[in-house]
Formats: sequence, C-alpha cells, structure tokens
Amino acid sequence: MTGSGNWTYFVPGRHPLLIDAGVGVATHLEAIAEARDAGPQRVLVTHAHGDHINGVSAIAARWPATRFAKMAWPDRDAAHPVRFAPLAHGDIVAAGDDDLRAVHTPGHAPDHLCFWHQPSRTLFSGDLLVVGSTVVIPATLGGSLREYLQSLQTVLDLDPVRLLPAHGPPITDPAALIHQYVAHRLAREQQILAALDAGLRSIEAIVGRIYVGLNEPLVPMARESVRAHLIKLEEENVVVPVNEEWVRMSV
Repeated sequence: MTGSGNWTYFVPGRHPLLIDAGVGVATHLEAIAEARDAGPQRVLVTHAHGDHINGVSAIAARWPATRFAKMAWPDRDAAHPVRFAPLAHGDIVAAGDDDLRAVHTPGHAPDHLCFWHQPSRTLFSGDLLVVGSTVVIPATLGGSLREYLQSLQTVLDLDPVRLLPAHGPPITDPAALIHQYVAHRLAREQQILAALDAGLRSIEAIVGRIYVGLNEPLVPMARESVRAHLIKLEEENVVVPVNEEWVRMSV
C-alpha cells in the first residue's frame, strides 16, 4: 500500500526538524544521524497511520531529547510511548531557520496535517496526494471522502508550486493533479450510482462491478473506497443504508 516506501523530510538549521517518523528501521535512523548526529529537535507527524508514526519509539530511544507533535487522535496516539504536543490548524512551528504552518487536511485520516512553507510555496503534503495513483479513504478507520475533497480545495486555495509527499516523487504541478483527483472521484461516484441503478445493493457487489480484475490483496481497500463514496452520498441525501445494503433515494 505504500508503493516504494516512505519519504520523511529533515529540515536543518537552528531548529532541526523531521517531518514524519517512519517505521523505526535502522537505515532510517542512520539517515537521520547523517543529517544531524544529535537527531532532530522535533518530529512532526502528519497523521497516526503506522507508516508515519511507528518510528517515534525508535527515534525517542536514540535521541531522548527529541520532542514530538501532531494533531490529536487519542485512540491511535495512546499506542505510542511518547508525549505528543498538540498541533491545530494554523499553528506555526519553527523549522530549520524558518517557520512552517500546520494545515488541517482531514479525509485520509481525521488528524491529517500538511505543513506549509509560504516563502517557497512548498507544502509537505503527507498522504494527501501521490503521483501515479490515488489515495485510499478508509471509511471504517476515520476516513471521510467529503472532508477529503474539502481538503483538496484547501490546498488548491494555497496555490502551492510544489508538494513533497510521503510517497512517490515531488509533485510539481499540484493544481493539475488535484483536478485529476477530483475528476477521478466524481467519475467513481457516477459508477457507484450506476451500479445502484442497476439493482446492486451491497458494497461487495458494487466492488465486483466497478473493480473488475482487481488483485485480491487490494479488494479490502476497494471496499473502503466504495463505502466512503456511499457515506458521502448519504450525507448528501442521495442514498440511504438499509440493513447493510444501500438504496438510492427517490428524486
């Protein structure tokens, strides 16, 4: 699910800072030490999915003075033996020799934050976007497609020139990719509505219709995506759940 793996970002300077904690593998710790032998003063965690937060224990063990910060997701945060200073939308964090601003971008996760560097118009974008694929919205794990689309608009309004994601290469035309993502989601929504109009009612049946030939390990994520779309349509009074099935409301 993470493609070729994770990117984390080290910002050197008077306030050395790491964006995302990785998973605690030795090669990552050594790469941090190469950037600064004393490690980061602070680690900002974009969100509490394992590939972004699980490394906090190893970092804290190697550099006990390191502080950690993220937007709170209490049920997830409590699984990690460090204290997270709370971050909120709009908070300013010293990073290197400059500042970053926290931008709340929920949807993929309720606690998802991006970090905005206004002078360079660069956004450290976590799991918001990735080149060559789409981002899973895990509806049963706090994901929300409605919030995700709002988050894409939030980033579009910033007018960034570059996004540095947690997976995949830098995004050098953010607006174009965001428009592609929105178009993809709208097209998927129409496929789901067409499946409902054809008489399909269960998430499993809808997945089977619109994800033909999908590799079996990816089927659970397809179910999450369809559920996220259906919940968005329910919020818009387009569909209604009935006994674990979904029905399109009469016009």
